[in-house]
Amino acid sequence: MKFQIGDTVLVLHSNEEGEIVDIINSKMVMVEIRGVSFPAYIDQLDFPYFKRFTEKKVPQKQKVYVEDIRSEKKQAVSQVSDGVWLSFLPVWSQDEFGDEFVETLKIHLVNRLESGLNFDYRVDFLTGEEFGIQNEVFSFKDFYLHDIPFEKLNDSPVFSFEFALIKPDKRKADFFETKLKLKAKQVFSKTEEVRKKGEANFSYKLMDVYPDRVEEVKPDIQAKLSPNFRIYDASRSRQNLPPARSVVDLHIEKITSDWEKLSAFEMLMLQLKEFEKFYELALLHHLPQIVFIHGVGSGKLRDEIHEALRLKKEVRSFVNQYNPSYGYGATEVYLKY
Repeated sequence: MKFQIGDTVLVLHSNEEGEIVDIINSKMVMVEIRGVSFPAYIDQLDFPYFKRFTEKKVPQKQKVYVEDIRSEKKQAVSQVSDGVWLSFLPVWSQDEFGDEFVETLKIHLVNRLESGLNFDYRVDFLTGEEFGIQNEVFSFKDFYLHDIPFEKLNDSPVFSFEFALIKPDKRKADFFETKLKLKAKQVFSKTEEVRKKGEANFSYKLMDVYPDRVEEVKPDIQAKLSPNFRIYDASRSRQNLPPARSVVDLHIEKITSDWEKLSAFEMLMLQLKEFEKFYELALLHHLPQIVFIHGVGSGKLRDEIHEALRLKKEVRSFVNQYNPSYGYGATEVYLKY
């Protein structure tokens, strides 16, 4: 390796000097210039000693006293505010035949907004694994989150973020939530694209601008009340809810007696509606766990339920494993509050 961490290097295309802060692979390193880190190919860098040696020495000027010095105006550096991005840096390796392949992806959160952000980050995998971190990313800075092995993309990762301003603004929303779901085939196409273009990374936009606060319009309820209208005490609202179930059977014959007249799509929609109903009741009654019986069949209902559960923040984990009572036809969901 020509360079080591801590070496001072010269970026050939910009003639700027920086410092190597990380070794990515045998062809790329991470360079920092004036607090900004970015990846660069080794053949785009050199040691600055030849440049320093060949530069003409500036002749010494005569002494100038303080009272003769004019205050200099700082030149404004223009920075384009174009949103918040999730950036992926492929780390390439070679197999025994000399073919290149992506071993891991380095994930960075890039904030190109004029406001610093607090963030709560979590990535969930199909296998139930998850990783999370809470921190802050300042304006026009990036934050390294973690590495992810490339083969983990086969587990359909879902990247979830909740953002809030470091300096609260009463005109802006209290928080902003967003999710990004990636598949291995999609990311593989991206890595091939950046490799052919000679680029170092690819990114997905999480938001354009931090959203404004939406003022709630409170209707004049009293003016709309009829004599027969009843108002319940909110503290006693749970008494008016249907009872929750810890085990919910989603077989269509348990939901409706007219199921034979329904199409496959209509039956699936009814089953998913029943799933959502008892999931919400479980939350309102603070159940620690709930079992949904979906049967084995073609697996369509099970897959739809698992897809919905991966996107629900109250779900701590869920599992579809053999159970003496249901076989593989049920999913057990563990909730958090």
